[in-house]
Amino acid sequence: MARKRLAPAKPDFLTQDAPAPDTTSAPEAPRMSGPPIAQVAAEASAHNALQGLAEDISRARAAGKMILDIPLEDIAPDHLARDRIRLDGEEMKALMDSILRHGQRTPIEVMEIEGSQKYGLISGWRRLMALEFLRKDNPNSPQFATVQALLRKPDASVDAYVAMVEENEIRVGLSYYERASVAAEAVKHGVFETEKQALLSLFATASRPKRSRIRSFIEIYHALGDVLCFPGHIPERLGLSLVEGLRRDPELADRIERALQEKQPTTPDAELAVLAPLAAPPKEPKPATAKKDAPVRQKLGNGLEVSLKQGRIEIRGENLDEKTLERVVSLLEQESF
Repeated sequence: MARKRLAPAKPDFLTQDAPAPDTTSAPEAPRMSGPPIAQVAAEASAHNALQGLAEDISRARAAGKMILDIPLEDIAPDHLARDRIRLDGEEMKALMDSILRHGQRTPIEVMEIEGSQKYGLISGWRRLMALEFLRKDNPNSPQFATVQALLRKPDASVDAYVAMVEENEIRVGLSYYERASVAAEAVKHGVFETEKQALLSLFATASRPKRSRIRSFIEIYHALGDVLCFPGHIPERLGLSLVEGLRRDPELADRIERALQEKQPTTPDAELAVLAPLAAPPKEPKPATAKKDAPVRQKLGNGLEVSLKQGRIEIRGENLDEKTLERVVSLLEQESF
């Protein structure tokens, strides 16, 4: 078979002018600085990093570990029956001054709810109220238009109530009336079927005597909750005396209401001054003691003294002897009484 002869090399091939580029053709693709496989790997790594970051943020938000800035109007402060019923003016002013100077340092806790407001307050009622007051005083300041919050997802309303109670117990401590009121309100809202269940769930770590005292204050909540202005200030001893009085006297609640309407107390001390005497147990009258007859004494000229005491005649003297006794007996036998 004959071989095909190759054409000789053209020595001027590399020096020939390149043909003019066709401007109508598509633009040239940008050249990669490295191999194509490296570029693909870099893009995939960046995508995975962004996806991982997004997943971390979603998990943190779902677990309640991310602090969110939520508009105040989106939060329902009364979503749960609040256990914190006292609003001390000095404490609130101090909290407002702190937020005004340093900002909100501790986030509140909220949960998602259905309705016009997106979030229901779990804990942090005082901080939320402080920001509300600051917003009223500074309506044009965006600093007080939102609140820092952790979004919690309680498995049930029970968990939300427990979280609220625990947060307030740790931070400030609750009065016995405040503990009693949240237990009673939780039952009223259908979170628990009975007050006993509410006490066992909300105050699971409390001792049995402490839960018993809280249960006693629930009676004050039912009997006087609508007429007391400062029930959170009732001390333990006075509260237990009130409970005993309410159990002993069914009309005590009415008397307390009339007394409060008459006095119109404007301070906690003034209200306690009305409650204290009414809560005191009635003084039992001392049993009448039979009057003892005063002894009747008569001195005789012979140095004897005769006395009549409680139906008994006594004769005293230094010269008494058997002969004197015989004479007295003889005289008594001769007389008829």
